[in-house]
Amino acid sequence: MKRSNFTIALYLFLIFASGILVGAFGFRLYTGTPVSAKTSTTVSPDEWRRQYFSEMESRLKLTPEQIGKLNVIFDDTRAHHRQAHATLDESLKQIKARHIEEVRAILTPQQRPEYEKLRAERDARAKAAEKK
Repeated sequence: MKRSNFTIALYLFLIFASGILVGAFGFRLYTGTPVSAKTSTTVSPDEWRRQYFSEMESRLKLTPEQIGKLNVIFDDTRAHHRQAHATLDESLKQIKARHIEEVRAILTPQQRPEYEKLRAERDARAKAAEKK
């Protein structure tokens, strides 16, 4: 079956057009900007509190007496959070210390120096990650 010149030209055009589309799509993928879940604008706790109070006051039409009580509630909550964090931190330190002692107990005297080096390296990595 013989094809007409028009059909051949149409096929060539379709192949050329699909090449353009694939190329454009590939270029878009290659040059696209990656999306990050991290927010670059961190708000200080004091600024967050000011914004929260401002929104509460404007949307709920709080009275000055209610704002004063809200301040007391926030201060009390902050104190409880700090106390809970201190308790948690201390508990975690105790758990970690117990873990280290239990691991040391199962190691031979020849393995303990290597374990101490391993722990020192992990602690250094953790401190470096904490600074970031």
